[in-house]
Amino acid sequence: MAPPAMSPPRSRRRASLRAINGGGRPLIGFTSAGSHKVFDMQECHVLRPELFALLEPLRAYFALLKGKYAVTIELTAVDQGVDVNLSGFAPEGLEQTETLLDFCRDQSLARLTLDQGYGAESFWEPEPVTVTLGGYPVAFPPASFLQATEQGEHALVGAAREWLDGAGRIADLFAGLGTFALSLSKSAQILAAEADATAINALRLTANRARLQIDCAHRDLFRNPLRAEEMAELDAVLLDPPRAGAKAQVEQIAASGVERVVYISCNPSSWARDAVQLKEAGYTLQELRPVGQFRWSTHVELASFFTR
Repeated sequence: MAPPAMSPPRSRRRASLRAINGGGRPLIGFTSAGSHKVFDMQECHVLRPELFALLEPLRAYFALLKGKYAVTIELTAVDQGVDVNLSGFAPEGLEQTETLLDFCRDQSLARLTLDQGYGAESFWEPEPVTVTLGGYPVAFPPASFLQATEQGEHALVGAAREWLDGAGRIADLFAGLGTFALSLSKSAQILAAEADATAINALRLTANRARLQIDCAHRDLFRNPLRAEEMAELDAVLLDPPRAGAKAQVEQIAASGVERVVYISCNPSSWARDAVQLKEAGYTLQELRPVGQFRWSTHVELASFFTR
């Protein structure tokens, strides 16, 4: 097991905060563990400075609102600056709308989207918003998943590239926007599968424009996992599932006999359950690399390498 790769303070590039009317003044911050109580943040050693710097201007805007409100604020650092998504809120009337436009302009936001329960709608976007993955700018759907820090992303991608060196055909399962596929495609043919249609379409567009060796599939791997027979011609499989793990998909990987498996996990408990299936199918855990993207918390991610 390798030493943990720890992200430094003030490096988290995405966060979900809450804003409420707390007795006549806006409170903005994280919710306390196991409750809906909002901790009004006045200092933060976790978020990137450009994200935290938006909290005071947001307080000033919400202070103009009357009545009760409870707004979810999703912040992401993107290539063009900061992307903001507000859920459960829309400006009322011309004055609030113009004030919100002034806020976007004054803070040089990359984008502001509003989600009233029907999906995010763009309110302010001077130019198309992208994130760079594997050296390629990828269109960034509002509030999409990214690794929490650039340092964590580099540690995970670096491990995958090292372990899969020389593999000619690789399946990237739960591929998202292409965090791994875009880096691995420089030396291999990639089958990228993802259930989120907006994410896989963004990856497909990038791959087509750059003429990369990535075949994109919109596929729910929980209900319709990649079958063992579909992996017969593969040299390796990489999977990066949600916290619940990938029980059904790992069953198919275990039955496939593919020689190399890289499993990226954000939940050691579900990873351990799935690792037992691989072990019982004859796989050996060669290396485990902990990655700490959530500093000062008990949360840890794992990059693991199995061979058969």
